[in-house]
Amino acid sequence: MDLSLNDTQQLIQDSARDFVRGACSRDVLLKLDRDPAVIMSALWPQMSALGWTGMAIPEQYGGTGNCMTDVAVLLEELGSGPVPGPLFSSSVLCSRILLEAANETAKATWLPRIASGERVFALALTEARYGWSADSIRCKAISDGKNFRLSGTKVFVHDALYATDLLVAAHVEGQTGVSLLRIDAKAPGVAIRALDGFIVGMSEVEFADVAVIGVDVMGNAWDALERAMLASTPVLCAYKVGACKAVYDLSVNYARDRTQFGQIIGRFARVQDHIIHMVNYVDSARWTTYEALWKLDSGMDATASIHVAKSVASESYLRTCDFAHEVHAGIGVVREYGLTLHTKMSRSLYHCLGAPAVHRKRLESALGLVAA
Repeated sequence: MDLSLNDTQQLIQDSARDFVRGACSRDVLLKLDRDPAVIMSALWPQMSALGWTGMAIPEQYGGTGNCMTDVAVLLEELGSGPVPGPLFSSSVLCSRILLEAANETAKATWLPRIASGERVFALALTEARYGWSADSIRCKAISDGKNFRLSGTKVFVHDALYATDLLVAAHVEGQTGVSLLRIDAKAPGVAIRALDGFIVGMSEVEFADVAVIGVDVMGNAWDALERAMLASTPVLCAYKVGACKAVYDLSVNYARDRTQFGQIIGRFARVQDHIIHMVNYVDSARWTTYEALWKLDSGMDATASIHVAKSVASESYLRTCDFAHEVHAGIGVVREYGLTLHTKMSRSLYHCLGAPAVHRKRLESALGLVAA
């Protein structure tokens, strides 16, 4: 198993690193945290021009057909910001969902427009009865003859504020299981409300008798949705790997510069303990994530490794931020310093695509320790 980066991945890493350093300074990220409109007006066109919005999409649908490790290398660098925005939601997760669940007509219609950055998709799945399983879905679409009417509420929808289109998990009258419905985010009856205290873009979406035409319904799509979420999860983990490393670097540099009682605080045993914990979290997140990506791109069964990576990366990002605040003390909570951007991001992404407890439970099933 060789987890080193190839030449293409090295170029992607260098390009993304230059982008973060140039276009996403701390002052810019602090502004984005308060003004989500700037993300789409300033950053999104640049990401689209660089071809990032099409990396996870096959060439036949207008993308560049990169492997998932290539995409993960990009997201790892963006995580160092942390750079917000819908790149993962639209160009990785939702594009994969369409590849798994949509018919050929829908793929040819929407994937090239996602690849170009023209359309931005977001997945509306979780509800008040929060969960990432089919039995937590309560939204319903009722037939009105030829088409359907959707009503219900989705909560903690990542990047809905930026979306032009929503993929909504719902029960459809006359169909079995959970279906996916493509809905225009600005359609009559769709109300998107930002949720305070989370990362910018996190929203509640309410559907009030929203019209859905039959061609925008992907019936009995839960299995396809689960496959797409599983394959996309390591890329999200890579974003957290980059974030963990950035928080660690920030803490080490602070420990080297900050003096107290006549010496740098990095010489204090308790501060060193915090740094060591962070090293362990960074390394565990990195190697579990890239093992999962390696298996995924090699065509191996990566299910168990993906569940391990998600549970480790989510926990690592949160705990790394916790220890960073221990190292920084009071300055760490000053918004202008920048650490709180990661703190908020680590909490907001902790449950995305399933919390660690969910993935540990699924790991048991993947290993055959309990019934699926």
